[in-house]
Amino acid sequence: MASGSSDSSMDREMILADFQACTGIDNIAEAITLLELNNWDLVAAINGVIPQENGILQSNFSSEASQASMYGPLSHSEAADAAAGGAVPPPSSSSSSSSPPSSSASAFCPLNSSSRHIVERQPRMLNFRVEYRQRTVELVLEEGSTVGEIKQILETELGVPVSKMQLKGWKSGDVSDSTVLRSLHLPKNNSLYVLTPDIAPTASTSKNSALQESLNQNFLLVISHRETQRDYNLNFPGSRTIQEVKRNVSDLTNIPVRHQQWEGWPASASDDSCADVHMISDSEGDDYEDASEFGVDDTEMFGMGSSSCRKSPMMPENSENEADALLHFTAEFSSRYGETHPMFFIGSLEAASQEAFYGKARDRKLLAIYLHNDDSVLSNVFCSQMMCADSIVSYLSQNFITWAWDVTKEANKARLLTMCTRHFGSVVAQTIRTYKTDQFPLLLIVMGKRTSNEVLNVIQGNTTVDELMMRLMGAMEIFTAQQQEDIKDEDEREAREMVKREQDEAYRLSLEADRKKREAQEREEAEQVRLEQMRKEQEEEKEAIRLSLEQALPPEPNEESGEQISKLRIRTPSGEFLERRFLGSCKLQVLFDFVASKGYPFDEFKLLTTFPRRNITQLEPGSTLLEAKLFPQETLFLEAKE
Repeated sequence: MASGSSDSSMDREMILADFQACTGIDNIAEAITLLELNNWDLVAAINGVIPQENGILQSNFSSEASQASMYGPLSHSEAADAAAGGAVPPPSSSSSSSSPPSSSASAFCPLNSSSRHIVERQPRMLNFRVEYRQRTVELVLEEGSTVGEIKQILETELGVPVSKMQLKGWKSGDVSDSTVLRSLHLPKNNSLYVLTPDIAPTASTSKNSALQESLNQNFLLVISHRETQRDYNLNFPGSRTIQEVKRNVSDLTNIPVRHQQWEGWPASASDDSCADVHMISDSEGDDYEDASEFGVDDTEMFGMGSSSCRKSPMMPENSENEADALLHFTAEFSSRYGETHPMFFIGSLEAASQEAFYGKARDRKLLAIYLHNDDSVLSNVFCSQMMCADSIVSYLSQNFITWAWDVTKEANKARLLTMCTRHFGSVVAQTIRTYKTDQFPLLLIVMGKRTSNEVLNVIQGNTTVDELMMRLMGAMEIFTAQQQEDIKDEDEREAREMVKREQDEAYRLSLEADRKKREAQEREEAEQVRLEQMRKEQEEEKEAIRLSLEQALPPEPNEESGEQISKLRIRTPSGEFLERRFLGSCKLQVLFDFVASKGYPFDEFKLLTTFPRRNITQLEPGSTLLEAKLFPQETLFLEAKE
């Protein structure tokens, strides 16, 4: 791909032209939106619009593309042809890849939604709508034709010489008569206009201008059906023929056109007459037959032009906020048809889908998408007599989330198709695209499912209250059956989750009890260690004191020393005896230190005489053994203090 911006722009024009040729989407805004959603990937965009089960055979395209790669890269037009199902022929040794494909090439092409047929490759045809002053010429030419051939046909149709004709409206600017249409990469449908600056306007121009203006106006027809005693207020464009009006009324009343008997049309009117030719001029009132048999006068039936019945749009064009657009729609709907109408969901289509599909199974509802089109003659009757019927309003309010959109403007319709593609897939968008203006309004009934949302029913504008109610109830039966299954599954899932939560809670409590038990055991062990450490420290301290006392004791005197010696015999609590000689002049403290040095500290044990029983430890430690009457010998015993 070239790096320049002009080349990039040209590539996108080529992609746009190929995309419209493959998909048949005439609306440029819609085609650009779908391409932008796929980042201008031609094949991905085509596959998004035409589902795989109905459209492009990916395997065919892949095999053809790989086959073509043997001969060199595909041109953009060949890629589009391959995407559309055409075979890509190898180029000859002396020609480029732009050589036309063999006429015998064939491929699988999507002819309808249920079958595929092998068809012979046909040259691409282009449609042209050419406007010249108040005239319009429709042309269909092969892509290989030239601009000059278009002018030659227009010369015959319009009576304008080619030399004085300027053909405008080409996207690539002015082109020459020898330019081949294929080189312009045009979409399937094109609009051009003819300028003739050298030819002065004729005297009939003003008359034709007035006629054209009246053809563009809308008219309100008040039609009375005698058998049912019902009146229909229908809007028709001025270009609509009487035959088309009869067909539209046939859709409303189920009376075939051949069985209809009308009164009140002007005497000069025929089925091919446009509605405005005999209906808007007061000066032609004498041509009308007596319309009083309908219960209305002539002015009610034919005298109301677009100035008196023009309405503000149901929805502003290119509204940035979907909620604001729905608020405007609701207000305008109430203004036109009264306050008794379904409660329209104010918010985006995504929010409406969330509200309808993704709550608890018991709270889910069907989604009713109402699509309005002011250009359809059925819209007024459907809104006033169907959507505002008490039974319909009540049933929709109880069982549906109702979301609305106005597709009168092409920009709003393209935006709707983009939203539907994003939230429901390309099948729903393709379904809406297949309906013509005269089949609107539409009421789509959408049901949310586990894997993907499903359109249960598409109700067109040519229905009755009873039929509408029956179709709504039929959709509800399908939805209720699915809802009961979802409720059962949800209840079982919640029961399983409840058991799991209880098990998890029991397991958590068990872990918590184990943790506390382990922590208590660890604390107990730590306390034991601490106490053991303290005991050891105390023992070590006692041992140190004992050793120090033992070392501080005076030496044991000999019996031959000639001094007064006291021989003491001390019985321990364990039954053992400690024996030692002391000088009679020794202090009692020396005796106490001796006993402590043997592991019986003064503060824990008391030293007692046998008879008479005396507690020696209560005597003054500074007293001598002689003073304590522990001479020349004495038997004592140790006893633990209480």
